[in-house]
Amino acid sequence: MKRACSQRRRAFSLLEITLVVGLLAIISAMVLPTFFNELERERLPGSAKELRSFLTLVSANAAFDGARYRIRFPEEGEEDPTGGDRQPLVEREDDPIHEPGVFKLVTAPWAVGRTLLGSVWCAEVRLGRPTVERLREKRSKIRDALEKAVEDFAPERPPLEFAPDGTAAWATFVLTDAPRGTKLEDLASYNRLELILEGATGLAWIQRPLYDEEIDLFEEKNWPVVLRQDFTNTRALTEDDILELRDLWSGR
Repeated sequence: MKRACSQRRRAFSLLEITLVVGLLAIISAMVLPTFFNELERERLPGSAKELRSFLTLVSANAAFDGARYRIRFPEEGEEDPTGGDRQPLVEREDDPIHEPGVFKLVTAPWAVGRTLLGSVWCAEVRLGRPTVERLREKRSKIRDALEKAVEDFAPERPPLEFAPDGTAAWATFVLTDAPRGTKLEDLASYNRLELILEGATGLAWIQRPLYDEEIDLFEEKNWPVVLRQDFTNTRALTEDDILELRDLWSGR
């Protein structure tokens, strides 16, 4: 009798475990897709934050070494140190006296790694301070003169140089999770973020691309198009929003 009771208890425990495993499988099937979708969505802002930190690191090394550095992205058919073609490359001008303008790849551990996450890549680098005029030129597909001036590199992704004191020009890095190789004029239908660097101070902000109506408002009010704080909300900015941001800039 005791043996039969014992067997029944073991059978009941096995059934209980089977039910729990089944419930866990059902819950996983419901939750995991949402989890992975959320993880994928976070890769774009996460990449922008990683790139911002990376730019700070390049600037610090330029100032520490007293040497000219530059950051760029692989050209067509070129690999990055990880074996892919999306991660930023860091190069250093080793001998400015005998080989001025000759930059060599930096392979130190700090310069090699996965800055851009998942399928995120840099579709464009715009040199120069963002203005309403520059943004309107981009809308009409006119290349900025600064982009054209950099030889030997694709005009849509020129290198950004850091001076021996760690400063650089203004630059805007356009990051996207669009399929690799998507043309600039087709990016509007995909997720994008712009990392804007004020090279003289090293400050950087992550902004979504401004809408046409927002550009019109900035132009009407003669306001700078750099928000000077991270802004990724898809809601269109109103005049009250921008006035509030301006109060934050001025420290009121």
